[in-house]
Amino acid sequence: MRARLVAALLSLAAAAAPALALAAGYAGPLFDAHLHYNEEAWNGSSGPHPPADVLGRMQRNGVKAIIANSRPNDGTHLLASLPQVRAAGVAVVPFVRLYRNRADYDNWFRDPGIYAMVQAELARGTAAGPFRGIGEFHLYDSANANGPVARQLMQLAEERQLAVLAHVDDAAIDLLMAHTASRGQKLRLIWAHTGIGGAPVARVDQLLTRYPLLVGELSYRPGLTCDARKLCPEWRQLLLKYPTRFVLGSDTWVNQRWTSYDDTMNGYRSWLAELPPDVARRIAWDNAAGLFGLPSPP
Repeated sequence: MRARLVAALLSLAAAAAPALALAAGYAGPLFDAHLHYNEEAWNGSSGPHPPADVLGRMQRNGVKAIIANSRPNDGTHLLASLPQVRAAGVAVVPFVRLYRNRADYDNWFRDPGIYAMVQAELARGTAAGPFRGIGEFHLYDSANANGPVARQLMQLAEERQLAVLAHVDDAAIDLLMAHTASRGQKLRLIWAHTGIGGAPVARVDQLLTRYPLLVGELSYRPGLTCDARKLCPEWRQLLLKYPTRFVLGSDTWVNQRWTSYDDTMNGYRSWLAELPPDVARRIAWDNAAGLFGLPSPP
């Protein structure tokens, strides 16, 4: 019954889908490298944003691939399993999120049950293939990066060549990287928001130099844009210095972010147009696609 309901909703959305709602600016494909499909949006049978709704938002904004991570992981499994998503040309890159519920946000780094859950999910995989990463996870106190489960997961990620999506400050980046055998030289870490609290551009530059596989994700990034979606000068300079090291994301952590999805993506398209076309394409698509071996969309 549930499968028939989802299929019916998706069919209706496909029939009614408007043309791409692209703002003037960069017009190429987008890779949403920070997307949640949490239970508040859709719990498997009800919610304000059923699969048809979220797929429609991706399609009309030219989003051709997503990193899916959800609380609980059921939302990611659903997106990975729907043939309509694949038929729409949206590739799902699944990550194991560390949260079974909201209580896990504050305790995951020392809870052995989280490590066991991650191992079980990795063994299970998804309908779209194996999990490709771990996260998003939060550290509200950077010292908790030294928790036993945080250590285990960083080591596991490097050993199994899994990417990591981390919502942390700049101090925690160094602590997390130190847990790996390579001291962070071989760990693919996507830094959600390129730092909570707005790490200074000079500090971001320092960390990008120190860790060759560190990637900055740009949702909610303070200081990125100013004056009606125009890039701030110091950030434009940083993007041009490291054109292969940044990606975009929607961070649909609450339902309001789904309702503003069009505006978020059009905002990206607006400032991407200020960059040379090859740099814009890298940030919008190539950098994230290259992390996971995805081909260019037709």
